[in-house]
Amino acid sequence: MQKRILLVEDEDHLHEAIKMNLEMENYMVNSVYDGKNAIAKFKEGRYDLVILDVMLPGVNGFDICEAIRLEDKQTPILFLTAKNSSQDRVNGLKVGGDDYLGKPFNLEELILRSENLIKRSSASSNDELSDKFILGDCTIDFKSYEVVSSSGEVYRLTQRQLMLLRLLIEKSNQVVSRQEILEKIWGYDVYPSTRTIDNVILSFRKIFENESNPHTYFKSVRGVGYKLTP
Repeated sequence: MQKRILLVEDEDHLHEAIKMNLEMENYMVNSVYDGKNAIAKFKEGRYDLVILDVMLPGVNGFDICEAIRLEDKQTPILFLTAKNSSQDRVNGLKVGGDDYLGKPFNLEELILRSENLIKRSSASSNDELSDKFILGDCTIDFKSYEVVSSSGEVYRLTQRQLMLLRLLIEKSNQVVSRQEILEKIWGYDVYPSTRTIDNVILSFRKIFENESNPHTYFKSVRGVGYKLTP
């Protein structure tokens, strides 16, 4: 399967050179030039690697990395920067970066570092047991973005549905506030209406709570948020 990379770089010539060289290596590259669009683009799909410039207009690379790590602990992040001090490297690692490449750099080195990060991440993912979760008579597959019922019916989830589902599972039997959901699922984007969140929860109820399994998993806590009770 073709590996997907999100490239975030605001220097036009460097941006195009990196994108072209990665595509020549058969990577599928989605690219943006600023921080706010980077966060939105990351939430639209799954990526095997993020290549992230530190100095960006709007939102800097460190802040973008922190926003990504709120919802995704696994996708490797490679920082690019002209600021190449040891303290900058430390700061990049502290916020969740996996590697750091100072400008100017050799494009071949960038490609090799990218390849190594993707390989390590894939090997780690294959060893994890948390890619699937059973709720009632359904199996949630976090890798394929699918829910499969015991009868074989398959439901395809959006990234935000999956992110919210994972958040509720991680905090099972705890009330998750609307504010926390907004911050962790919608991040820097324009906050949705209350109805938008309600509709996502409603979609979960249609999948997991039905006539064959009337258990109420997704509970609304009036004025606060939601709670999952597996």
